[in-house]
Amino acid sequence: MADVIAEAERISAAAAEARIAVKLVGGAAVNLHCSSARQAPLKRKYGDLDFVAASKQRQAVQKLFESLGYQGDRRFNTLNGDQRLLYLDEVNGRQIDVFIDRMKMCHVIELANRLGHEGPTLTPADLLLSKLQVYEVNMKDLVDTTALLLDHPIADHDNDAINAAYLARLTSEDWGLHRTLQLNSGRVRDAVRDLDVDAGRVSQRLDELWARIDGRPKSLKWKLRARVGDRVSWYELPEEVRQPYQKA
Repeated sequence: MADVIAEAERISAAAAEARIAVKLVGGAAVNLHCSSARQAPLKRKYGDLDFVAASKQRQAVQKLFESLGYQGDRRFNTLNGDQRLLYLDEVNGRQIDVFIDRMKMCHVIELANRLGHEGPTLTPADLLLSKLQVYEVNMKDLVDTTALLLDHPIADHDNDAINAAYLARLTSEDWGLHRTLQLNSGRVRDAVRDLDVDAGRVSQRLDELWARIDGRPKSLKWKLRARVGDRVSWYELPEEVRQPYQKA
């Protein structure tokens, strides 16, 4: 299917019917979860699709994508299948990444226990986390983050809201993740000034989120790492696995 959002919906519907907890992440997930992402100035084009699944359903996930017409990258999946699966749609020049149990990018986000909810995407908090944990954040990430903040209140649950209690817990245990989210929150605040959106709402929700994060007691490991600060790198720069026919 040429339309990437329609294809994301097709895959998610097939996964739900088969009772496989495959959750969409990335820009297409934000599009499905946020009405703001489907209209100017936050509407944008999407390319590849990314999903997260649990290792206990890995074989079912592989069968699902094969049944939907995708070709697995046999060598990559054999070598990396415990962490990530790669599927190709050569007709539409599209790549699908399936992260297993966790997203390992600039930071490691454990998600195996965050996939049991209804709906095709990760929760709003995990979608926000997936965007803000990218150290070299780009404008697409900032636009998607803006949509998430515009459309979801800050709360202590995952029911169509950004779960601040969950994010506060994660960042209280990991100084590096806290630092990256802190820097990128500032970049979001700067970006919304140049977008025709309700910048006040975005800023207010970031204030609410950071009040919860800052109010959470930090672990001893966090405090020790904070003493080192920015003098030592605290993030990874992941390399994309990209097929030759694809455009960046």
